[in-house]
Amino acid sequence: MDEKETLHHYLRVRRDNLLGKLDGLGEYDVRRPLTPTGTNLLGLVKHVASMELGYFGEVFERPSGRHLPWLDDDATPDADLWVTAEESRDSIVELHHFAAAHTDATIGALPADAPGTVPWWPEERRHVTLHQIMVHMLAERAHHLGHADILRELIDGTTGQRPGDPNLTPRSPEEWAAHRAAIEAAARQA
Repeated sequence: MDEKETLHHYLRVRRDNLLGKLDGLGEYDVRRPLTPTGTNLLGLVKHVASMELGYFGEVFERPSGRHLPWLDDDATPDADLWVTAEESRDSIVELHHFAAAHTDATIGALPADAPGTVPWWPEERRHVTLHQIMVHMLAERAHHLGHADILRELIDGTTGQRPGDPNLTPRSPEEWAAHRAAIEAAARQA
C-alpha cells in the first residue's frame, strides 16, 4: 500500500469503529449527554460526518450537494455536536455513510498532492493538499473515537475498537475491580 492508500484504509477503519459504538444501544443512550459539555455518541457521529463533507467537499471544490442546516451561520452554536428529537438515528447514520462515500470519491479522484483551500482556516495555513486533509481528518476521527470509547464504557461497560474486539487485557469483572482499586489507591497515595 502506498501512503495515500494507507491513510485511506485507516480512515475507513476509524469510520467503522465510530459507528460500532452505537451498536446495541437504545435511542436515549446514543443521544444523552455524558459530560458537562454535552458530549454524546450520536452527536459525535453527526459532527465527524459533517466535517468530512466540508473537508473533502468544499476544500477541494467538490461540493456534496447536501445542505447541513446545523452548520448555517444562524444555527445554534455546536448544533453539529448533538441530535435533536426530530433528527432520527437512521438519518445521522445515513449522513455518515453519505459523507464516507463522498470522501472516498474525492480521495479516489485526486492525487495526494492535489491542492485545496480551507476557507475557515487562517490565511497562512489555508492552502493544503489532499494528503494534509487526509491526515487532519484521520486525527479528527481518532480524537472523537477516543471520546466515543469513553462514553460507551460509561454507558454499559463495553470497551474496545469494535464489537468482539475489546483490545484490552482480558480480566474478569473482579480482576477489573481490583485493577481499578489499585489505580485509585495509587492516586490517593500520591
